[in-house]
Amino acid sequence: MTERLARACSRHPWRTIGAWIAALVLALAAIGLLLPGNLTSNGGAAGNPEFRQAERIEFSAFPYNPRLNFSDIVLVRSSRYNVDEPAFRNFVSQLVRKGQATGNVHDAQLYYQTHDPSLVSRDKHALIIPINVFDTSDIKPVNQLVERENGSSGFEVAITGNNVRDNDFDELSQHDLKSGELEFGLPAALIILVLVFGSVVAGLVPLLLAILAIVGGLGLIAVVSQIWELSIFVVNMLTGMGLALGIDYSLFVISRYREERTGGRKPPDAIEAAGATASRAVLFSGTAFVIAMLGMLIVPNTIMRSLAAGAILVGVTSLAAALTLLPALLGLLGDRVNSLRIPLFGGSAEGRFWNAVVGHVLSRPTLSLVLACGLLIAAAIPIFSLKIGTNGVSTLPDRFISKQGYLALQKNFPDATADPVRIVVADHASDPQVRSALNRLRDRLAGDPEFGDGKARFAPGGQVAALDVPIRGDDAGDQALTAVRNLRSTVIPDLFGSTGARVLVGGRTAENVDYADSVTKPTPYVFIFVLGFTLVLLTVAFRSIVVAATSIVLNLLSVGAAYGLIVLVFEKGVGNGIFGFQQVDAIEAWVPLFLFSVLFGLSMDYQVFLLSRIKERYDETGDTTASVRWGVGSTARIITGAALIIVAVFAGFAKGDLVQFQQMGFGVAIALLLDATVIRSVILPAAMSLLGRWNWYLPSWLGWLPRIQIERAPA
Repeated sequence: MTERLARACSRHPWRTIGAWIAALVLALAAIGLLLPGNLTSNGGAAGNPEFRQAERIEFSAFPYNPRLNFSDIVLVRSSRYNVDEPAFRNFVSQLVRKGQATGNVHDAQLYYQTHDPSLVSRDKHALIIPINVFDTSDIKPVNQLVERENGSSGFEVAITGNNVRDNDFDELSQHDLKSGELEFGLPAALIILVLVFGSVVAGLVPLLLAILAIVGGLGLIAVVSQIWELSIFVVNMLTGMGLALGIDYSLFVISRYREERTGGRKPPDAIEAAGATASRAVLFSGTAFVIAMLGMLIVPNTIMRSLAAGAILVGVTSLAAALTLLPALLGLLGDRVNSLRIPLFGGSAEGRFWNAVVGHVLSRPTLSLVLACGLLIAAAIPIFSLKIGTNGVSTLPDRFISKQGYLALQKNFPDATADPVRIVVADHASDPQVRSALNRLRDRLAGDPEFGDGKARFAPGGQVAALDVPIRGDDAGDQALTAVRNLRSTVIPDLFGSTGARVLVGGRTAENVDYADSVTKPTPYVFIFVLGFTLVLLTVAFRSIVVAATSIVLNLLSVGAAYGLIVLVFEKGVGNGIFGFQQVDAIEAWVPLFLFSVLFGLSMDYQVFLLSRIKERYDETGDTTASVRWGVGSTARIITGAALIIVAVFAGFAKGDLVQFQQMGFGVAIALLLDATVIRSVILPAAMSLLGRWNWYLPSWLGWLPRIQIERAPA
C-alpha cells in the first residue's frame, strides 16, 4: 500500500500538494474560528470525583454569599499608615472603585464595612480585600490596575487567587511555547537535520512537513475542542510531538531514498523503493505510537486526555504528510533534495565511527551488557523516592503577579487563603451527634498547623452543613495535599464514623488530590495496555517472541532510568542548578504516566527501523552477529540524529519556566538520549549477539500469526 501511495503521489505531485493546501486552509480556518477561548486551564479529574460532589451539594444548599464565594484576594500594605488612618482608608476606597469601574470586580469585601478582624494583619499595616471575578479571562484588567497602583502614594498592592494564578499559568505556557519550542527547539532541529543529511535542502524538507503536520493537527484539535474539554497544554504538546514525529518520519524516508539513489536506482524507482521499505516502517511505527497514546485515554483526567488527543492527532497528520506529501516533494525535487551541501557532514565518517563502536561491543558482549545495564539500573534507583503531586503558585517565577501576591499573603496573612478547604456534611447535619462532631472537627483543625480557624454554616432546613477551613501555604503543595488526604482518610472517619453522615471534602486542594488520584489509580491498566500491545505488535512484526520481550525490557530500562533521574534532579536537587530547574516537593502527577506512554511510542520508531534492517540482513545471510553489526552500523547515524532532534525539541520544554514541562521535557530528552545511544548501540547488539539464533524464536503454537514484511526493497 505504501509503495503504491508513494508512486501515485510522486507521479502527480501537484495534485497532492493542492490537496494539502486545501486541507491546510480548512485547518487554519478551524484554528481561527473554533480554537480561541475553547481550551481550559483546569486539569482536574473527569467524571464525578469527591471535590465535585462537595461543590455541587454546597452550591445547591447555600445561597450565594459574596463573603464566602470569592475568587481572588487583593492585599494592600503601608509601612507608614495603619488601616484605621484616613489615608489608608481613602486609598483602599479609591482602589475598590477603580476595580469596580473595570466591570470585572463583582463583589469586594471591605474591612470598613464588615469589620471582620481576619481581614487585617496583626501589625494593622495591611489588609486584604476578597473579590469575586467570574472568569479567568476577566482578571487581566484587574491585574493591570494592581500593577499601576502598586507603589502609588507609598502603598504596596498585590493580588493572588484562582483567576490570577490560572491566567499566569496560561501566559507562562504561551511564553514557554514561543521561547522554548519555537525559538530553541525548531532552530536546533534544523541544525541537526542539516548536519545529518549534509544538505540544507534535505534538512529543510522534514522541518517543513513537521510544521504542516502541526497546523493540520491544531485544526483537528480545534474541531475536537467543540466536543471535549481540552487543556491549554494540548497546544504545547501537539507542537513538540509534531516537530519530533514529523521530522523523524521524514528523516527515515529521505535517508532511504538517498540510499536507494546511491545504490543506482533512478529517482522514481528510489521513491517507490523508499515507499515499500522506510514508508512501511514509518506506517507501522506511527500506528504503534498512536495506539500507545490511546492508553492514556483510559485515564479520567482532562490533562492526560488532552495530551493524548494532541499526540494522537498530530501523529496522524505526521503520518499522512510522510506517506503522501513527502513522496510528492521528492518527485518534484529529485536529486535537488541534496542541494546546498555541507562539507564534512552526511558522509561515511559517522558510519565508520558507529561501526567501530558496535564492533567493540560485539567483541566483548557480556562485559558491555553488564556495564551498560548496571549504569541504567543505578540511574533508576532514586525512583523509590518518587512522590506524585502537583506544583502550584509557589513554583511560578517571581516575576508573575500571582506569585508576588502569594508571597505577600504568606508574609502578612499566613492563615488566609483564596480557596479554603470546604468540608460539606451532605446529610443529617441537624442531628445533634453530627453537629457535635462538626464542632470537634472545627476545634481540631484550628489547632492543626496545616489548617486554621474554620467557619461553620448550616443550610436552611438543617440537613446540609459546611465548614470552610483555611489551609496554610501553597494549596497545591505537597504538605497541603498530604493534609487533605489525612483529613479524608483519618480525621473525618474518626469523628463522623458513628454518625452515619456523609462528609465530603472539596475546595482547590481537594481538587488537586482527586486530580492526582485520577492519574495514578489507572496506571496499572495503562501499563498493561501499552506493554501488552507492544508485545503483540513486535511479535507479529518480527515473528519472534524473544525480540518482542527483549524490546520491552530495554524500553523499561530507559524509562526507569528517566524516572530515577527526574527524581534525582527535581526532588533531590542534584544538578538542578546546572540545568536551571527548580527543586520541588513532588513530580507532577501526569508526568510519569505520560513519559511511559510517549517513550514506548517514540522508541518504537527506532526499534522498528533498526530491527527491520537487522532482520532484512539476517534473512539474507542467516548470521545474527553479522546482521546486528551491519544493522546497527548502517542505522546508528540516522537513529542518533533522530533522537538528537527529539532531545532538542523536548529540551525546549525543559528550557521553559513551567515546572511540569521542565520535568516532562527533561525526562523525554534524557530517556531518548539513553535509548538511542546506550540501548541501541550497546545493550541491544550485545544482547542479540549473546542470544544468537534464539533471537528469532517463535513458539510453534504461534505459527498462525500473519507474516508482515516491514522493510524489504523490491527487486
